[in-house]
Amino acid sequence: MPTSIPQAARLAVAVYFFLTGATFASWAVRIPAVQTRLGLSPGELGVALLGTAAGELVFMNLAGYLAARFGSRFLTVIASVCLSVMLPILALAPTLPVLVATLMLFGASFGSVNVAMNTQGVAVERCYGRSIFSSFHACYSIGGLTGALVGGLMATHDIAPLPHFLGVAFLGIILTLSVAHFLLPAHTDAQGARVVVARPTRTLLALGLVAFCVVLGEGAMADWSAVYLNTILRTGMGLAAVGYAAFSIVMAVGRGMGDHLANRLGPSMMVRLGGLVAAGGLTLALVVNWVPLALVGFGLVGAGFSVIFPLTLSAAGRTSKHVSGTAIAAVATCGYVGFLVGPAVIGFAANALNLRVALGVVVLLSLCAAAFARVVGGSKQAGSGQVLADGERSFPLGISTERKPKRSSQI
Repeated sequence: MPTSIPQAARLAVAVYFFLTGATFASWAVRIPAVQTRLGLSPGELGVALLGTAAGELVFMNLAGYLAARFGSRFLTVIASVCLSVMLPILALAPTLPVLVATLMLFGASFGSVNVAMNTQGVAVERCYGRSIFSSFHACYSIGGLTGALVGGLMATHDIAPLPHFLGVAFLGIILTLSVAHFLLPAHTDAQGARVVVARPTRTLLALGLVAFCVVLGEGAMADWSAVYLNTILRTGMGLAAVGYAAFSIVMAVGRGMGDHLANRLGPSMMVRLGGLVAAGGLTLALVVNWVPLALVGFGLVGAGFSVIFPLTLSAAGRTSKHVSGTAIAAVATCGYVGFLVGPAVIGFAANALNLRVALGVVVLLSLCAAAFARVVGGSKQAGSGQVLADGERSFPLGISTERKPKRSSQI
């Protein structure tokens, strides 16, 4: 394959990651405006937001099947367009039931494009023969920060969600269609899958566990870092927000550097180090009472978590016993379940004990991710396979271990 083709495909996938992060963040920062317009109570808003989660969970595995059966290119484009189209419709929802239904479709589009673009990203990475996957997730983080910043400016200047969302959707659709033809064609990752959900081998379960632990931790930082700083360290509302900002910014930087480090140290070592750094950083934030050190601790959590989920999805896409789409969907679903249940579990634990102890759960889960780092695979020396569970062998990136399944084979 000519060098220019994977380079163009890499740029196209990066654009989709950026757009997805920016679109979702655009919605997230304008939720209060939609809540006010519809007069929703916190409980009603919670019910509405469950629609997003339901749509994601239902469609992730279906998207994995479609990507594995027909290739990820078409699904990536269609799901990205649908995500952009659904954004302004959220601002038009006149009642709570309509908002719930719209959020289910928005979540379905978001979950589908996540699985599809990650599957496409694995195919592009395979063309490169080295780790480039973390850079895609860095683009998602940058897109999220951009969307949040623009949304915040719109809210500050009292611009209603509808014109804001229309602008984001228009740009999203234009960019989506402009780079679509650069994506790798269907035959590069279509594997004729005939089963929607991947069969849970020990390797896939272990990858799912790592994803669950890390994404649960990310959700905990999103929902509880500011609360911890404000209620435990008494920072005040303004400074409390800096904790999650430090986490997010360092995570974006870490993902930008992740591929270089993964190529030097290997994916397994990066996941192990990431889990240990995250555990150490959060321990620092929880045991000290000096705010600057606590902020450093939250930044270290972002650094540690930054590469683990991308490397886990990349490993899922390279498992020899599964086609990429269904395996990525299964692992991503495990991660998203952690994102959903984690903040609630920590809340219950904080109510029963205290928030310091409750956030200690994330420390333990970070150590758990480090303990299972070996399953991410990929040895540093070329040609030296590392034996994984189920008798699979993991090889360095660029050395294919996939067996093309027969059309009638089970996943």
